Amino acid sequence: MQKKWIIKNQPSPELIKSLSAQLNISNPIATLLAQRNILDFNTAKDFFRPSLDQLHDPFLMADMDKAVQRLIDGINKKEKILIYGDYDVDGTTSVALVYSFLTQNYGDNFFEFYIPDRYAEGYGVSYQGIDYAANNGFGLIIAIDCGVKSTQQITYAKSKDIDFIICDHHRTGDILPEAFAVLDPKREDCNYPYKELSGCGVGFKLMQALSIKEGIPLNILFGYLDLVAISIASDIVDMMGENRILAYFGIKKINESPRPGIQALIEIGDLKGPLSTSQIVFGMAPRINAAGRIEHARDSVKLLIAKNEEDANRCASKVNIRNNTRRDVDLNITLEALAMIENNEHFKQAKSTVLFKKEWSKGVIGIVASRCIEKYYRPTIILTESNNKAAGSARSVHGFDVYEAIAECSDLLEQYGGHTYAAGLTLSLNKVEEFREKFESVVASRINESHLNPPLNIDTVLQLDEISVRFYDVLRQFAPFGPGNMQPVFMSEKLLDTGKSKVVKEDHLKLRVKQMYNNSEFDGIGFNMSGIYPLFANGKEFSMCYQVQENNFGGNLKLELLAKDLRVTGQNAVHSTTEN
Repeated sequence: MQKKWIIKNQPSPELIKSLSAQLNISNPIATLLAQRNILDFNTAKDFFRPSLDQLHDPFLMADMDKAVQRLIDGINKKEKILIYGDYDVDGTTSVALVYSFLTQNYGDNFFEFYIPDRYAEGYGVSYQGIDYAANNGFGLIIAIDCGVKSTQQITYAKSKDIDFIICDHHRTGDILPEAFAVLDPKREDCNYPYKELSGCGVGFKLMQALSIKEGIPLNILFGYLDLVAISIASDIVDMMGENRILAYFGIKKINESPRPGIQALIEIGDLKGPLSTSQIVFGMAPRINAAGRIEHARDSVKLLIAKNEEDANRCASKVNIRNNTRRDVDLNITLEALAMIENNEHFKQAKSTVLFKKEWSKGVIGIVASRCIEKYYRPTIILTESNNKAAGSARSVHGFDVYEAIAECSDLLEQYGGHTYAAGLTLSLNKVEEFREKFESVVASRINESHLNPPLNIDTVLQLDEISVRFYDVLRQFAPFGPGNMQPVFMSEKLLDTGKSKVVKEDHLKLRVKQMYNNSEFDGIGFNMSGIYPLFANGKEFSMCYQVQENNFGGNLKLELLAKDLRVTGQNAVHSTTEN
C-alpha cells in the first residue's frame, strides 16, 4: 500500500535557534519540542522531568464532591459496593485499581468486582449486572470505563434503589444517565482541565479525591500507577499532559517493582526490559484482553489483583492460553473477511467496509476490523450475531471520525458508543443490509482521497551526521510515546546503499546506508521490506523515513535506523502539512 509522506509543520528558524540556545540542544531536538508546543525552558523541564505534583486537583471534575461523599457514606455504613468495569484492558485495569485500593484501605468484606460477559451481556452496564447487584444486596455500583450512555440501565437500577457512580471517559450522549454522580471529563459542563484521561485514569482520580478527603497518603495510591500506565498505553489515548505524568511513573513502577500479575505477564511474554509503551501494547495488552475475548475477563482482573507469585503465574498461564486461541481465531476470521471483499466487486470498490457473518466470534471482531484496514485502508465495521442482535466493532483511518459516521446512522441502531477511531454498535439482524448501505453513503459523502492512503508522518528532515549518542540520549527522554507524542520519525535524503545491504530471513532488509554529501554510514533494519531492495540496490539515490533505536546484539550497544519506508529519488513527491 502506497504511503503518503507528510512532513509536519516546521517551526520558525528564530524559534528553533532560541530554544536550542536555552536548552543547549541540537536544532532537530528543538524542532521536536516546538512541534509539541514546548517553547521555553520551564515547559521543557516539565516535559523531561515529570512530577506527580503536576497532577490536577481531582475536585475540579464535575460531580467529584458528590461521588466522594457518596462513597464515604457507603463505606461508613458498611454498604456493599460493587466495582463494575468493561472487559477490555482499560476496564479490567480500572476494576483492579479501584477494587484493590478500596480493599487495601477498608478491608474486603463489603467490596466485590463485576465484569460483564462479552457474549451474554455485551458492552457497558447490563441489566444482568444490575440484577446481580440487587439480588446480592449491593446499594452502590461504581462503573468504570463505561456507563455514560447507559441511561436506561441506570434508570432501571434506580428503580431497585441502587446508586451509580460513573467513571467514564467516552463521549456523552445528549442526556446524562440519572446516576448519583457522573465523572467524565468529556462532559460539556465539566471544567476539568485535562480531557483525555483513560477510564482507569478517571477511576484513579476518584481514588485520589477519596485519599485527599480521607487523609490516605497519596503514595499508597501512586503504587497503582502501573495499572493506569497499562490502560493509557493500551487504550491509545493522548500521551501528553496528565496522561504523560501518569504513564511516566506507572512505567517506572513496572520496570522497578512490578506487581505479581504484571511480573508474570512479563515472564510469560518474554518481554525484555526496560519496558516501554510499545511492549505494553503488543506484549501485555493482547494477553489481558484475551480472557474476555475467548471466555471471561474476570480472569484478567484476578491476574492483576493477585497478591503472590503462585496465584499470578497460574492466572497468567490461563490468559496466555486464551491469547494463543485468540490468535488462531482472529487469523481465520481475517482470512475469511478479506476473501469476502476480494470476491465481491461492490465491496472492493466501496469507500467503507461493512461485513457480517453470524458465526464470527464477537471477541475478535475489533482485531479483524484492524487487520482488514491493513489491506483495504478505509473505515471498517465487522459484525456478528450476539443475543439475536447484530453486534459490531468499528475501526477507522487517519483523519476520519467513524463515531460521527455511525451516529449519522443512529436511527438504525439500538446502541452505539466509542471514539473517533474505534466504536461499537448493536442493531437488529434485519437491518444489517440497510445499515451497510447508509453507512457507505455517509462515509462516501465525508471521506476524501487524502483519507484513503495511510499517512507516514515525518517530524523533520535529519542529516545522518546529526545522529549521535548525545542526540539519542535526549531523544529517548521523549518517552513514554503515544498519541500526541509519537516516537519521532525522521527523513534523510540523498542516500546510497553501501553495497552491504542484504535480504535476511527472506522478508527483512538489513541495511547499510550512507549519505552522499557527508559520508556518514549507518546500519538499519526494514522489517517485511525485502520487496523494495531491488529498487535501490543498483546504486540509485533514495530517501528513507526511519526511527532511531538502540540495537543490543551480543552485549554490544549501537544505534541503528528502523526503516519505515524507502523511496527512490524522484519517484514520488513528499507531501507537507501545516499540522503539528
